[in-house]
Amino acid sequence: MAVHPTAIIDPSAKISDSAVIGPYCVIGADVEIGARTELKSHICVEGPIRIGEDNFFYPYSSIGGEPQDLKFHGERTSTEIGNRNKFHEFVTIHRGTEGGGGVTRIGDDNFLQAYVHVAHDVQVGNHTMLGHAVTFAGHVTVKDWAWIGAYTGVHQFCTIGRHSFVGGYSVVTQDIMPFSTTVSERVIKTFGANKVGLERRGFPKETVDNLQTALRLLSHSKLNTSQAIEKILEEIPPCEEIDELIQFIRASQRGVVK
Repeated sequence: MAVHPTAIIDPSAKISDSAVIGPYCVIGADVEIGARTELKSHICVEGPIRIGEDNFFYPYSSIGGEPQDLKFHGERTSTEIGNRNKFHEFVTIHRGTEGGGGVTRIGDDNFLQAYVHVAHDVQVGNHTMLGHAVTFAGHVTVKDWAWIGAYTGVHQFCTIGRHSFVGGYSVVTQDIMPFSTTVSERVIKTFGANKVGLERRGFPKETVDNLQTALRLLSHSKLNTSQAIEKILEEIPPCEEIDELIQFIRASQRGVVK
């Protein structure tokens, strides 16, 4: 383990021999850091927290701190971080709350740009891209491969669907449908499928075209949501992605952005 002499590490912390702890880092009690994870400098990590392998933390990140929730009174909650994530400068991640499941969780292969804030009980999947200063209120769920543009704010209890793209400076107050491109101007709107992202990830052209048709029916026709779903089921060949889209809409507790 490479530890800079200015780092302060609680004796109870469990740190892999191949991890790197840079200058002026502070590692608290009940912290586990996996193999080849590197903390560049000036990073505060508070437990309980489990950090996996091959993560990289840029300077001035604050990871695992107490939640900004008036209902929190010091109960034991935690943070879980997977493998191969990058956390850029001034990222903040707060641990969970008793009322929200007790765990803030970030999966694998995520890229968090500077000033991203992940609040209590947020669940981030895998392969997400979170732009500069993206801000999640508590209890947000971000599914795999979602890309969220800079300075976007996401309301508590919202879900960001798989393979969706949210444009920068958006204000998200409802769930974002999977596979969609959604941009907020004065009113947040869905414009259609996330065609570029889906094509880059190898989705067949037929699937992308079908998703585009389905999302256009949902967002640009004069049909209400139930009517649009009926038309999708009647006119578009069934596939796993269309099924996921419909199931997502039916399960949404806040309604979806159209």
